[in-house]
Amino acid sequence: MERVTAVTSFGRNGLYDWLFQRISAVVLAAYFLFIFVYIVTNPGLTYEQWNGLFSSLGMRTFSMITLVMTLAHVWIGLWGVLTDYVTVRLMGNKAPAMRLILQLLIFLVMAVVVIVGIDVLWRF
Repeated sequence: MERVTAVTSFGRNGLYDWLFQRISAVVLAAYFLFIFVYIVTNPGLTYEQWNGLFSSLGMRTFSMITLVMTLAHVWIGLWGVLTDYVTVRLMGNKAPAMRLILQLLIFLVMAVVVIVGIDVLWRF
C-alpha cells in the first residue's frame, strides 16, 4: 500500500484535515442558524434592518470567518474527491498533473470568492 504524502491537502495530515473540516462545519452551522433565527424573529424584515445587521463589526467579522471556513471546508472536501475519485477512477491510474491543474483552477475560483467577499463585507 502506498503512503499518501501529497502536499496539496489543507493540513498535510489527514487527521488535521478531518478535524478542521468538522470545526468549519460547526462554524457554518452556527452562522446559518444565526441567520435563520434572525430572519424568523424579525418578521417583515426591512432593508434597513438587514443593512444594520451587516454594518456591525461583529457581523462583518463573523461573516468573514464563515467565508474563510467555507473555503477551507470546500478545499478539503474537493481535495479528497480529486485525490480519491477524479484522478484515480476517471483516469484509471494516478494522474498528478491533472489533479494539480484541477486544484489550481479550484484555488483560483476560491481566490476570486475571497476577493469579492472582502469587497462586499468591508466596503465602506
